[in-house]
Amino acid sequence: MVAVDFMNTDLTEALFDNCNLRRAVFVDTNLQKADFYSSHNYTIDPEKNKLKKAIFSSQGLKGLLEKYDLVVK
Repeated sequence: MVAVDFMNTDLTEALFDNCNLRRAVFVDTNLQKADFYSSHNYTIDPEKNKLKKAIFSSQGLKGLLEKYDLVVK
């Protein structure tokens, strides 16, 4: 699923099972209760998407913080 445009999409309760989401676009996307637990390489701005109850692994949290240019180890 590399470089997929999910802009303005309703992905409520979607399961992203072991997906490489490199360069995927998430803007104004409803991701409530979506499951990203086994996916990787995503960048999602929590301020521009609905993420209530979405599921992420601790390793995937970096993709939610990328815009802040933080160093996560």
